[in-house]
Amino acid sequence: MARDNSPIVKQSRREGYALHPKAHKVLARKTGIPGQHGQGRQGKQSLYATQLREKQKVRRLYGLMEKQFARLMDEATRSKEGLAGENLLKLLELRIDNAVYRSGFAVSRRAARQLVGHGHFLLNGRRVDIPSIRLKAGDVIAVRPKSTKSDYFTHINDVIGNSVQGPLSWLKSDPKKLQIEITGVPKREEAEADINEQLIVEFYSR
Repeated sequence: MARDNSPIVKQSRREGYALHPKAHKVLARKTGIPGQHGQGRQGKQSLYATQLREKQKVRRLYGLMEKQFARLMDEATRSKEGLAGENLLKLLELRIDNAVYRSGFAVSRRAARQLVGHGHFLLNGRRVDIPSIRLKAGDVIAVRPKSTKSDYFTHINDVIGNSVQGPLSWLKSDPKKLQIEITGVPKREEAEADINEQLIVEFYSR
């Protein structure tokens, strides 16, 4: 499975947006594009560049490769219900790795993707290790019995305490049972606030 393992802080500087909690402090100290000539490339962006940067920001925020992201955008556009941009965000939010992150069981999407990829979770009683699995209302994610004894999950309350996630209408987590239940569909306002999904729609409709 292809992954982008480039430094997340460097990616954050390129997009001018904290893609990971640890990037906030770095962005407060360093501004501009990383690299020797980054400062020299600053200036007014074209509409195309603005659309591209928004697409790259969201793609990197959720940890997808270009082909994966383009397929989701195509599916969101073909849907007969709702707006394409909002449909895209719903599809991104319903990934299992994002649900683990949103539940507070991981401090970042990268960490959540790693937990899922290492097979620490059951989905409706079956072990899964594919971070891109799409969830639906009624699905139950639970930590594998073998994994509950690991140091990470025995101290899960410390992880949740460091999480910035708030309560969500479509997801209910139970730290005592180490379980997550999908109760509905994500609302647009529950996705990342600093996303302009219309720019992404415009980028792909060129």
